[in-house]
Amino acid sequence: MTMRARGRRSTALAGGLGVALVLAGCGASETSGGGEGGTTDASELSIDCAPYEEFGDLEGETVSVYTSIVDPEDQPHIDSYVPFEECTGVDVQYEGSREFEAQLVVRVQSGNAPDIAFVPQPGLLANLVAQGAVVPAPAQTEANVDEYWDESWKNYGSVDGEFYAAPLGANAKSFVWYSPSAFEEAGYEVPQTWDEMIALSDQIAESGAKPWCAGIGSGDATGWPATDWLEDVVLRSAGPDVYDQWVSHQIPFNDPQIAEALDTVGGILKNPDYVNGGLGEVQSIATTEFTDAGLPILDGSCFMHRQASFYQANWPEGTDISEDGDIFAFPLPPIEGDTAPVLGGGEFTAAFNDDPATQAFQTYLSSPEWANIKAQVSGPGWVSANTGLDVENLTSPIDQLAAEQFQDPNAVFRFDGSDLMPGEVGAGALWTELTNWIANDKPTQQVLTDVENAWPTS
Repeated sequence: MTMRARGRRSTALAGGLGVALVLAGCGASETSGGGEGGTTDASELSIDCAPYEEFGDLEGETVSVYTSIVDPEDQPHIDSYVPFEECTGVDVQYEGSREFEAQLVVRVQSGNAPDIAFVPQPGLLANLVAQGAVVPAPAQTEANVDEYWDESWKNYGSVDGEFYAAPLGANAKSFVWYSPSAFEEAGYEVPQTWDEMIALSDQIAESGAKPWCAGIGSGDATGWPATDWLEDVVLRSAGPDVYDQWVSHQIPFNDPQIAEALDTVGGILKNPDYVNGGLGEVQSIATTEFTDAGLPILDGSCFMHRQASFYQANWPEGTDISEDGDIFAFPLPPIEGDTAPVLGGGEFTAAFNDDPATQAFQTYLSSPEWANIKAQVSGPGWVSANTGLDVENLTSPIDQLAAEQFQDPNAVFRFDGSDLMPGEVGAGALWTELTNWIANDKPTQQVLTDVENAWPTS
C-alpha cells in the first residue's frame, strides 16, 4: 500500500444488478486513529431503481433489521440504506442490541422475529435454520454472491447445501501492528516469512528490547484473542484442509498438528525474551485488556502486536496510521508457501420471511453498489469481502489493505474457527483453557485435551 489517504472522485460503478452508483461533490479526507475519517453524505448518493422493479410495488412497505452493531457504528449502516429507501419507497427500521445473540433466539422462539438479522456466527445461523426460522435467500441475492464473493463465503452462509444468508461486512484478523518510524530508525524490515519474523524477534530481543506485546483480557470473553493466534497458526502450519477438519471436529481438538501449532504460538507468547513489552511478564498477557495491548508500540516498549484490522480504532486520536507513519500493519507471514492465508470474520444477512420488500433489501445488501455506498458513508474500521468493492472508496489504508487481501484470488480465506465451533467450545472451554495456558502455564497437551473433552457429544 502506498496510500496515506485517498481523495474521492465522481464514480460510476456497474454491478451484477446493473445498478449505477453516482457520487457527487466529495472532498479529500485524512485518516487517523480513534475512529476518525472522512465520509460522504448519503444524500449525495443514488442508485438506479430499475433492478428492484421485479420485486413489485414496494411503496410504503417496511423492513425491520436486527443486529449487534450499535452506536456509533450503527449510523453508517442506517445512512447506507437511504438510497435504497428513496429508490423503492421501503422504510428500513434498524435496531441494534448488545444482547443480540441471546435476544434474537428469544424473539424467534416467541414469534417476533425481525425481517432480517445480521448474524455474525455461521453456527448461530445453522441453529436458526434447524429451527425452521430462516428462509432461503432469493435467486437475485445468490447471483450476487456467486459473482462477487469467494466460494468459501457462500459456504459459510449455507446450511446442508442450501444457501440462506449473504455475507455483509468482514474483518481481517491476520495482521501484525508495528511502527514504521520505529522500524526505520532501528533498521528493521517488515518480515515476509514466519522465519524472518522470528529472526527479527530474536534481533530485537538481543538489543535488550521486547519484540512483542499482547493481551487477551476481554471481561467475560477473556481468552478470545488467543484463539485467533491459534487459528492463524493452524491455518499456516497444518493448512486449510486440516483447519477445516479441526473446526468441524473431524479430527480431535488435541490432534498432534494442533499441539504443534499451539507450541508455535507459545514460542512467541510464552517466551519471556519476547513478551510482554511495557506490560509485565508472560502472565500479564492474561490480564491485559486486548484494547490496550498494542499501545506500548507508541512509546517503544514493544515493536509488534498481532490483532485484527478493527484494532485501528484503538489508537489514540491523532495517530498517523499509514505505511510511513506512527502505526501501520503487515500481514502475519506464511509459515509454508509464498502467500499468507487470511483469517477473518463477518456478518451474514439472514431473512425470516420471503416478503418482496425483505427480498429486495437482502439483494441490495449483497450488491457491490451497497458495498461501495457503505464504504463512502463509513469512517475507518469497515470493509467487505465483496470483490465489487472499489478499494479506493475505503477511507483507511488498513481497510484498503484488508480489502486487497480479501480480493486476492491466490489467498486462502477461512472464517474464525471459534465462531464455527459449538458455543461450549469456541466461546467457552477454548477461551478458558487458553487463558490457563498463559496465566498458569498449563501444558499444551492438557489444555487441548480438556477442550476436546468439552466438545458436545451430539
